[in-house]
Amino acid sequence: MVTVHAARGSVPREKGAWMAVFAEGTVGTVGGGQLEFAAIHEARQRLLGGEGEPVLRYALGPALGQCCGGEVHLRFEAVRAADLDALQVRLAVARVPLALFGGGHVGRALVRVLARLPLQLTWIDSREEVFPAGLPSHVSCEHSDPVQAAVSGLASGSRVLIMSFSHAEDLDVVAACLTRQRLHADLPYVGLIGSQSKWATFRHRLEARGFSAQELAHITCPIGVPGISGKAPEVIAVAVAAQILQTL
Repeated sequence: MVTVHAARGSVPREKGAWMAVFAEGTVGTVGGGQLEFAAIHEARQRLLGGEGEPVLRYALGPALGQCCGGEVHLRFEAVRAADLDALQVRLAVARVPLALFGGGHVGRALVRVLARLPLQLTWIDSREEVFPAGLPSHVSCEHSDPVQAAVSGLASGSRVLIMSFSHAEDLDVVAACLTRQRLHADLPYVGLIGSQSKWATFRHRLEARGFSAQELAHITCPIGVPGISGKAPEVIAVAVAAQILQTL
């Protein structure tokens, strides 16, 4: 097991990044390039019985052929069968909660992207049959009818994405999120799929329900990082996932 023990300056990976090195093959990465080649070589020498200091310093300069300019300290540890349970706990990812309302084409594309990020996904729809089988353990599916009833049970700090099959459902979920935000202010991001004209219509209807302009400013619509114009579900998913990462 090779772990970034410390880092200074411009470096490819952060402290805690890891790579498992086997006699053949690797899992994970500490940054790629010559740094990683050197780390793999060192780890395999130790697998063959070689010894060395537990932490080695690598300067990312001419000697490694990497001009980042920083330095990385890598920790090398032998892993045995008896270490696996403790290692699994140590490497567990701290996941940020995210609630996704809607199991349509964009919702499915988003789950495929978001499931690979450090997120704990709750996927919610009023139609129980829309959820596919074989999802990762950190993606939980929840049938909620009415769908907006699920908002009250979301984990504090949840990012929320709203894209149901119905504009009426979307409106009710947005209203429920705004009500919760008014009471607890614990939903740092609430995003609604749709155009500027859709949001203009929603804004008027939400104003009629008593929400202020300041409260409505908390809603992001359209969603996704700007500058990406494609409307295919996979394109939207990448743009939205990037925006979610900006909130972390």
